[in-house]
Order: sequence, then structure tokens, then C-alpha cells
Amino acid sequence: MISPSIANERGHPMDGQKINAMSARIAILLSAIALLSVLSGYFQPQQHDEGTAAHIFQLSIAALVPVLLAFFATANWRRPLPSIRPLAIPGAVLVLAFGALYCLEHLR
Repeated sequence: MISPSIANERGHPMDGQKINAMSARIAILLSAIALLSVLSGYFQPQQHDEGTAAHIFQLSIAALVPVLLAFFATANWRRPLPSIRPLAIPGAVLVLAFGALYCLEHLR
């Protein structure tokens, strides 16, 4: 379990709210990278093997796991709805990314 106050590299305490907000921003960034990497596949000729964009997609999804763990570990569970609200944007972007990936792989 993460303590409420974690020291950063300068020895200053970093509270859970800052970690939670930072992990929410990183989740938005990683989900946007995943979506953009899938959308780039629509502008390239069809390939028989995975390209760089596929690897970027996979890495961004894999990087989301520890970011989301940090988010959930530092969330304020006394107020669950406001705590989970920052995940609405990355969640919607990921649904779009996986939907676009499905269409790219199966309908194209």
C-alpha cells in the first residue's frame, strides 16, 4: 500500500492527490498515443507484419497498467465518483482506439 506521503527525489513529500492527478494526466497521454498509433494505420498500405505503430500501441497499453495502479492506489475512496471521474476521458479514448483497431484488423 502506498503511504499518503511519498518523498520525491528532493526529499519533499509528495501527497497522494498529486500522484493521482499526475497519473490521470499520464493516462490521458498514453491513451491518446494508443489512439493515434491505431489511426496512423489507416493512412498506410496494408502490411502483412506488425509495424512500428503496432508496437507503439502495445507499449502504450502496457504502460497504462502501472499508471492505472498508481491512480487507483492514490484515489480517495471516501468519494468514489469524483475520484474515478478523471478516467472518463482516457477510458473513452481507449474505447475508440480498440474500436478503430478492430475495424482496421477485421473490416479493412
